[in-house]
Amino acid sequence: MRRPSAPAGVTVLVFVAMIGITLLPLVFMVGRAFFGEDGFSSAVIADTLAIPDLGKILINTLLVTVASGLCALVIGAALAWLNERTDARMGLLTETLPMVPFLLAPIAGAVAWVLLLSPGAGYLNGLIRWAAAGFGVEIADGPFDIYSWYGLILVYTIYQVPYAFLLLSAGLRNMDPSLEEAARVCGTSPGRILLRITFPALLPSIAGAMLLMVWTSLALYSVPAVIGTGADIKVLTVLIVEQITNETPARTDLAVGLSLIMILLVACVWWAQTVVLRRGRHATVSGKAKAASRITLGRWRTAARAGMLGYAFIATVLPFTALALVALSGYWRPKFALSDLSLDSIQSTISGSSTSAAALKNSLVIGVTWATVGILVAALLALAISRLPSSVGRIVDGSIKLPATLSHVVLAVGFILLFAGPPLMLGGTVLILGLAYLALYYPQGSVAADNAVSQIGKELPEASATSGASPAVTFQRIYLPLMLPGMIAGWSLLFVRMIGDLTASAILAGPRNQVVGRQILDIFLGGSYAQLASLATVVTLITTIVVLIAMWASRRSARWSQR
Repeated sequence: MRRPSAPAGVTVLVFVAMIGITLLPLVFMVGRAFFGEDGFSSAVIADTLAIPDLGKILINTLLVTVASGLCALVIGAALAWLNERTDARMGLLTETLPMVPFLLAPIAGAVAWVLLLSPGAGYLNGLIRWAAAGFGVEIADGPFDIYSWYGLILVYTIYQVPYAFLLLSAGLRNMDPSLEEAARVCGTSPGRILLRITFPALLPSIAGAMLLMVWTSLALYSVPAVIGTGADIKVLTVLIVEQITNETPARTDLAVGLSLIMILLVACVWWAQTVVLRRGRHATVSGKAKAASRITLGRWRTAARAGMLGYAFIATVLPFTALALVALSGYWRPKFALSDLSLDSIQSTISGSSTSAAALKNSLVIGVTWATVGILVAALLALAISRLPSSVGRIVDGSIKLPATLSHVVLAVGFILLFAGPPLMLGGTVLILGLAYLALYYPQGSVAADNAVSQIGKELPEASATSGASPAVTFQRIYLPLMLPGMIAGWSLLFVRMIGDLTASAILAGPRNQVVGRQILDIFLGGSYAQLASLATVVTLITTIVVLIAMWASRRSARWSQR
């Protein structure tokens, strides 16, 4: 008997709507690039290639993408290996710490690192100069400068490590450890085991991590806008946004042409990934492998644990502390007194600034509303796709998720072209932001929904159908309660990503639909660091509280559903 689903008419309507907000903007954008009133034209491509310093900007983009990707891959692989293969693991702590940077929006993280490593007033630089003075060494400025290549790569890397850690941890868990253990019994050194056995077996996970990191790196706008601008290092995303926001009238034609270049870059990386995967089919991976025995590090275990905790401290605690200090003191300078700390700056930012208050309210409303819509849509489509033949299901699923694998800037440009003008006239509205967030972050919610659906057997739904229950009742009483833990986790992920978004918001947000990410960037450009830190601190606290509540609710609903 076929598994019942939600009413077919609603499912079809939802699928059509998702196609409308994901594929149509891309199709419309490509059409605008090559076809005008007079038919086919390559003028957009010619004008794009004539942009001054385009070659240098592309080189900058590739350098920061490749450098940060390699650094993140090394760090993420080390953290994943220590957590999955050694006795340095500390349970849930080491599983979640590498993911914590996700709670700090990239725009807030970029600004925090400016507060830490600005040459003159950076907190960390000030601490280093103070320590050096204790040894009789006078340092006038620095010694570090966030407005540099290494500063830009550092912050890019911090936001890429969670992706590498997530995929490589999963790869290590699914990998059959028998060959590693056999080599270890034969006396093979750990380094040789890593190079000859573990690394080849992890090639699919490594390729997937690299593709995901390239995609997110190319889509990142806040970090290069804050740090790259100060370092005079311009990348492709910043150039695309400038064509929409800084030019009058907006040069959407050039934004489209640059977006096509970005699509080409992602396609090249995707092709390279497929080549790696084809050559990596000899890897020994088994979904039913026994658990790997953990390597005893002995005296190195303390150092390994210190390294893992140290990375979490550098990537998360330091930047959040910098934001909190500026928010509580009301100013930014290397020296401060504890007596200066108060909530006055935060209170004046939230209640005294109508723009910041409106931006925070809009972001919360959009985050709660569209995260709820997104996870419900993901659950409904996951159920429908699970009933389709596997080949058809992959096509349907991929057609919705494909656009989100491209740069968020690319899809935002497509939204401008398709929805901002006539006949819909959604430009500058909260609705266009919500729809864009749904299109961009739907795949992340669908991962949670797909996992939740896959864990539900067919016996209970079939029993419900046999007893005469309608598909809607079966969904409400069987599927929804069992899927709820996964849906809550997926909802919290969508909420965090939507409330902290800047990449799409930089193009789609305006005076009538101001949101937190864009407001933080505007405040940064205006130079009000106390107000900026206050708003970023409030947003980070909100996302942290929401995630903690979601984790508690997910575990409680999981225990309830098992009764």
